[in-house]
Amino acid sequence: MTPSAARRSRARSIALTAAAVVGLAAAAALAAAITCGGPAAIAPRDGADPYAAVDFSDLPPVARFAARDGAALAYRTYERGAAERRGSIVLLHGSSSRSDRFHPLARGFAAAGYAVYALDMRGHGDSGVKGQIAYIGQLEDDLEDFMRAVQPTGCRTLVAFSAGGGFALRFAADGRGELFDNFLLLAPVLGRNATTQRPSGGGWGSIGMPRTVALVLLNGVGITALNGLPTIRFALRPQYQEQLTPQYSFALMMNFAPHLDYQADIAAVRQPMEVLVGETDEQFDPTRYAPEFRAAGREVPVTSVPGVTSHLDLTLNPAAVAAAVAAVGRLDAGAACRSSGSPL
Repeated sequence: MTPSAARRSRARSIALTAAAVVGLAAAAALAAAITCGGPAAIAPRDGADPYAAVDFSDLPPVARFAARDGAALAYRTYERGAAERRGSIVLLHGSSSRSDRFHPLARGFAAAGYAVYALDMRGHGDSGVKGQIAYIGQLEDDLEDFMRAVQPTGCRTLVAFSAGGGFALRFAADGRGELFDNFLLLAPVLGRNATTQRPSGGGWGSIGMPRTVALVLLNGVGITALNGLPTIRFALRPQYQEQLTPQYSFALMMNFAPHLDYQADIAAVRQPMEVLVGETDEQFDPTRYAPEFRAAGREVPVTSVPGVTSHLDLTLNPAAVAAAVAAVGRLDAGAACRSSGSPL
């Protein structure tokens, strides 16, 4: 071997050794992030219980529909009231929650003449294992399965709150968004980098960012075996630890939200859509929704509801319930709705 060839060989050997060292360091950092980078403990919310004054005595029983994997998923049906028969409302709760938390809102829609269906999304309430789903995208499959199994009639509006509102954007951007005629988003989660987001979500969630970033990288190369690890915990009051969902796996956290490019989701929606938000919301800035939608190329009506003094109050306050009913009426008037009883 000539001296120059020997030098080149040594250089290649050094480069390979350096690459191996860097690779091992990266693998060690990734392993440490996955092992030790989960969500930190978070203090429970303080203050008055917002559901303490809700009368649940007339809460409808849980019914079930069969999802494509054979799971029996839960929902509640509210029959139309005495008002003129109108379309159908499908309600999606927020993070950690379940269908009964929509009881005042569901009663308001039913009294206004709508058939109302409040779902326990998989991983919540009586639907599956709390905090877990099998794969990212399973929630879209479940909602499609619900619509085809139950066949809501008339003008079909998806009304979704907080994280459910973010998921509704995700679903609306999918081709399956055509299963609904309208979308009403109640203080929706847009994205963790959206200008609507207040720091730390107003103290509601603790995200394990090192683990989350590591799992995003692994998913990017097709490795999903660790998607069941927890990546977010919620500030649940002690009395709700058993009833609600205290933490999410990575798969559920990523699925019960818009895509990372939430503005692409907004731009892809074709159906009429409105946003309601309380004038005082500790988790989201009401003034930033219209600019965020406008930046994505959509002029979406945004109503700030006076007198709504917290995030959860948007689903409980009578003024907010009336505003939601009025918004769906406007959406129905502007939509090319399906005729009553038409198949999906």
